[in-house]
Parts: sequence; structure tokens; C-alpha cells
Amino acid sequence: MARLPRYTIKNYPQLIMQRGIDQQDVFFHDDDYQCYLECLETAARVNRLKIHAYVLMPDHVQLLASPGTDQGISKTLQSLGRNYSQYLNNNYWRGGALWEGRYRATILDAKDYLLKCSRYIEQNPVRMGLVNHPKDYSYSSYAYNALGSEDSLISEHKIYRLLGATKRECNKAYRALFRKKTGLEEESLIYQSTLKGWALGDSRFIAKIEKIGGRRATLLPRGRPRLS
Repeated sequence: MARLPRYTIKNYPQLIMQRGIDQQDVFFHDDDYQCYLECLETAARVNRLKIHAYVLMPDHVQLLASPGTDQGISKTLQSLGRNYSQYLNNNYWRGGALWEGRYRATILDAKDYLLKCSRYIEQNPVRMGLVNHPKDYSYSSYAYNALGSEDSLISEHKIYRLLGATKRECNKAYRALFRKKTGLEEESLIYQSTLKGWALGDSRFIAKIEKIGGRRATLLPRGRPRLS
């Protein structure tokens, strides 16, 4: 089945996933993660991409971000592809492609899904069995969103700021989101939507995105349409 074209709608948050080619690792040492974050911060600033949450896993990256331009996501990832790949090639004497040729992404209704997707991203190291709690993983935005640590990469979304009147209140309310176990159905919906380019939201949001984006934004109904 042909893949849907990716959205280029500015100011709407998207969950973005980019994986190593053939699911191979793209990070090997602490310096690699740090280099990637520095490259990401520079590219995001230049291309007006606001990062709300992130996680760097050994073989892939997930970002929650709002593009300020129609090409903000693609240009940011292109810049990362060049600069980080060059860093790895120079430091590990490797060659060839590093990333899958196509990043995956889902556009989402911030009102209903921004915090859910942020939690989904930061829970990834727990789901993969790398740590017992998101606070124990060094390469994600959990320390900023939940604990108040400094992170110059993060731009707070207005939905996050509505969690409290102060940063400390936002941190506390955000931590509370992780006390309830995420259902497998919700996790599957977020993952499949990201993988296949479906929009995350109710029927009104999906209809709106289809009109703005000019293409289908959800799974087609199964089976043939009934004859009248």
C-alpha cells in the first residue's frame, strides 16, 4: 500500500519518529547523544521548529514538535541527517546511510493528544526495558517537563503551561500523568498513527486537517461501500 504524503501544516504539533536504517543503532556513546541534541537545537532554531518533548533511543528518535513554517520539520531533519551523519562517519570510520529514507509523523489535536503524546514519548525507555522509570533515562525531555531541570532545547506548548500557574505546579501536574498506566489501545493508536501518517483527533479535527492538508488523514473503512 502506498504511503500517504506527509503533512506540511505549520503551527500544528506533530509526533515525529526517525529510525536507523534496518533498525540499526544510531547512538553508541554518551558523546553521540549530546552531539545529536546540539545539532537538533541548532537546526530547530534555524528552521523555526519548536520542540516540546523528545527521546533519543539507541536505534531511533521521537520528537513532539510544532513547525513555524511549512517545511520546518523536513528541513530540520535534513540538517540533522547531514551534520550528525558526518559526525558519526568522522568518529567511527563508518559510511553509508544512517537513517531510514523517510521519517514518520502524525499531526495531532493538541487539546486531546499533546500531553498523551508527550507521555508516550518519554515512557519509551520504560516500554523498551531500558529503565524502570522515565526519570532514570538521561536522553529525554522528562527531566524538564516533570522535574524542572534546565533544557534549552524545549519550547513549552500552551497546553503544557495550562497545567499550573507556575513551573513547579506544571511539573507536579505533569508527573501525575505518569502515575496512571497508559492503555495498550492508546499506545497502539499513537504508534500506528505515527507509522502510517494518520491524524490524531476526533472526527471534526480529522475533517479539518483533511481540508487544510488536501489529503486523507485517517484509515479508510474496510470493505467495499454499500450500493444504494
